[in-house]
Formats: sequence, structure tokens, C-alpha cells
Amino acid sequence: MTEFDITRSVEGTKGRYVLVQDGHEADLTYSVLSPQIVIADHTAVSDALRGSGAGQALVARFVADARSEGFKIVPLCPFVNAQRRRHPEWADVFSV
Repeated sequence: MTEFDITRSVEGTKGRYVLVQDGHEADLTYSVLSPQIVIADHTAVSDALRGSGAGQALVARFVADARSEGFKIVPLCPFVNAQRRRHPEWADVFSV
């Protein structure tokens, strides 16, 4: 998988992971329900980045942050939920 530079921003109860490569963007948005529960809302990947692993990289970063910060992810976003099913090793951070 390609290495991506991913930034994270949080404003109140809303957060976003953003990845930009060659002027094209992918992002994953989330909502903080509580310090222990975070809802994955939506993942969007520009057409130019499709198939590059950008979406998976966003979810992997989200999973890593969940582990290090001690919260569980509710995979409301269909893409995040699909990644959860493909990666049973991530089961510890998902609340389903």
C-alpha cells in the first residue's frame, strides 16, 4: 500500500481525516458521541485516487487512533464497515 500523509482535524464533536495526493483529496468524517464512542460518518475518495489504497489508509489511521486513544468506532459509513469486515484484526476497536 502507498504511504499517504494524513491530517486530522477536530472541531467540537465533528472530526475529519484528510489525505491529499497530487492535488486530489480523500477524506473520512466522524462524529464524537462520547470519549469512548466515535461514529464513522462518511468516506469520500476522488476518482483520481480510487484504487490507490487512499480509503483504506484513512480507515487504518482511524483504527490506529482508536487504539491509541481508547475509543470504539461505530461503522455507520458503508466503506468503513466493509473495511472492518475485511480486517478481522481490527475487531478490537469496532463497536457493532
